[in-house]
Amino acid sequence: MAALASRTAVPGQQASAEGAGAGAGGPGPGPAPGGPRAHRVRNVPAPLTRAWWHTPRLVRGLAALCLATLLTAAAVAATVLGGARDGIDAIGHRSAPQAVRAADLYFALSDMDAQEADLLLIGADPDYTALHAQTLATYQQRRAQADGDLQQAAAAAAADPVGQRDVQTVLGALGDYEALAARAQLLEEQAAAPAGKPSSAALETYRQATDLLRQKLLPAADQVTADNAATVDRVYAAQHDDLGAGWWWMLATGLLALAALAALQRVLALRFRRRVNPPLAAGTLLAVLALAAGLGLASGADRHLVTAKANAYDSVIALSRARAVAYDSNADESRYLIDPSRSGAYTQSYFDKTQAIAHVDGTTQDGYNAALAPLADQQRLDHRVVSFGGYLGSELRNVTFPGEQDAAERVLTDFQTYQADDRRIRDLQAQGRLKDAVTLDTGTRPGQSNADFGALADSLGDVLDINQKAFDGAVSAADGDLGTATAVTGGLALLAALTLTALGIAPRLREYR
Repeated sequence: MAALASRTAVPGQQASAEGAGAGAGGPGPGPAPGGPRAHRVRNVPAPLTRAWWHTPRLVRGLAALCLATLLTAAAVAATVLGGARDGIDAIGHRSAPQAVRAADLYFALSDMDAQEADLLLIGADPDYTALHAQTLATYQQRRAQADGDLQQAAAAAAADPVGQRDVQTVLGALGDYEALAARAQLLEEQAAAPAGKPSSAALETYRQATDLLRQKLLPAADQVTADNAATVDRVYAAQHDDLGAGWWWMLATGLLALAALAALQRVLALRFRRRVNPPLAAGTLLAVLALAAGLGLASGADRHLVTAKANAYDSVIALSRARAVAYDSNADESRYLIDPSRSGAYTQSYFDKTQAIAHVDGTTQDGYNAALAPLADQQRLDHRVVSFGGYLGSELRNVTFPGEQDAAERVLTDFQTYQADDRRIRDLQAQGRLKDAVTLDTGTRPGQSNADFGALADSLGDVLDINQKAFDGAVSAADGDLGTATAVTGGLALLAALTLTALGIAPRLREYR
């Protein structure tokens, strides 16, 4: 019995000894379950522990991440490409055409006044009977053209209060101008005045008409051009920057989605001992293709935008303004002959417009042709060197498309020829040979001013056509790339990727039910 008691006391004695050993610095049994270490483990959030992420929960979490990143990448792509579409629409279908239309209005108004000046210049001289009929027909043609441009401008400015105000200004002033021009023509017919010497009543009425055109009509038309040109520049700068940044955002979100899909594929391969999950692999491949397509569309939109605006539109608007100013300068030439009391003002106005077309530093009206000649010759020898400014200088610095260089140089050559004609007209006038000056100014045979001006107008039109076709082509290509079909295709690709991801994990999750 004593031995039995002794044996039953051993466990207690051993526990006391372990306790004593622990108190004496022995190894002891380690911290109790309620000690500090256990306290730290319990304070770690469950989602951060490995045990919490069992296979079903891990698969669901990665699947949710895949769906979220796919939706994010799609949203970024839609925002970037949708913004590009809106920007190209604003430039290609609204602001740029309106700016060009306003420049065309300026041209039509300028040529109306040039024809009116020519009607007074040739008077009732029987030597100009055929020319009188031709000039009157051209006047009516430009009048109809101006009316059409104004109707289109009014429709385009329906939602723009500032644009509406400018258009209304032109509409009101044009009616007054046409009334004055018609009265001047009537007075000239009644007076039966000789060439170059209109009646004082007709001349005074014409002065009122041309002053109205130069002081109110043309500035208002030019303001419409400038407002729309500023809109084009602003939209282009913003959209060009947005596309540059947007491309990188698309790449980043697309790679994030691909990384999430790859992580899910790896987990399924490790946890379920399958090398490939076919639906998930197909979804990943689809995401890769969609990312590549989206980046390609963004890059293409940027190229189309640069082509349309920087390469084509900038030349179109410069050339449109050059043409408008050229026609106004042609009117100044006739005004100079019919109104000697204002000849100095018209001479200065002509020179100002000449400088607007091809600006040469440090010259005067008399020395302009001699100053331009070496600069033009230098440009022909080396196309990279354009030492004069103005609209024509801007165009020659922005040559981009096939055939444009030769066409632009023809403009320069024809412009120089026309300037030489003007110099001859002024020399004849100074010699007292008024009728010879009138004949040279209004003549349509080769070597006469109006004929050479017609060649200049045609060469300007050729360069305009080259750039306008390039502009229209770039806008059309962008419309095709970013149209409804692209949006529908992108939506279907997103839906397919989401569906394939769900199909890829569904059978694996059913194994845990």
